[in-house]
Amino acid sequence: MKKLAAGLALAGVIAFNPIVGHAALGDQTLKPDMQHSDVQELQETLEKKGYFTYSKTTDYYGDYTTQAVKEFQSDKGITVDGVTGKETYKALGVFSKEAIVKTAKKYEGTPYEWGGESPDGFDCSGYLQYIFEEGVGVELDRTVAHIYEDGKEVSSPAIGDIVFFELEGDGPDHAGVYIGDGEFMHASSSKGVTTSDLNGSYWSDRYIGAKRYR
Repeated sequence: MKKLAAGLALAGVIAFNPIVGHAALGDQTLKPDMQHSDVQELQETLEKKGYFTYSKTTDYYGDYTTQAVKEFQSDKGITVDGVTGKETYKALGVFSKEAIVKTAKKYEGTPYEWGGESPDGFDCSGYLQYIFEEGVGVELDRTVAHIYEDGKEVSSPAIGDIVFFELEGDGPDHAGVYIGDGEFMHASSSKGVTTSDLNGSYWSDRYIGAKRYR
């Protein structure tokens, strides 16, 4: 794990600054007759789940996409309208990255409280659990260790991923949400909810990886 941290530290800022080209899937409602790069990503997501079966994916939200969305919505017991909005994104396991960052920043300055899980005071896992539930309707476990076990490992963090640290030398015991530009937000025991630099020497030396929850 230390080798991973060292490698990421050497990679520097580049490793933690994904290219931003357009709104990520989940940041806007997609509807029939729309043409957008997110539509292709939606088709790919539906294809992996066995719903989009057309011979190729495109950036056009046509009849094949609408039908695939409706079939998915019907199977999940949600509103069947062929429109990909918040309810459908949640069922797909996709959430708005903008929403998670907005919610995370909403509680900046909240004091640290051991065992805290409300805006009156947060510990690190209580903060993550609260903002993911409020911001995007994703339920996380209550402890850092369990959150770490449940996520999908990624090679480098993207906005909305959770970054993990080993502070005491016995596995993941601190975590925060990555908000872009090499920064993450977390409930610090000394500062409360704050923004920190993932590339700074303290955090990069203790960084053990990132995981995704969507």
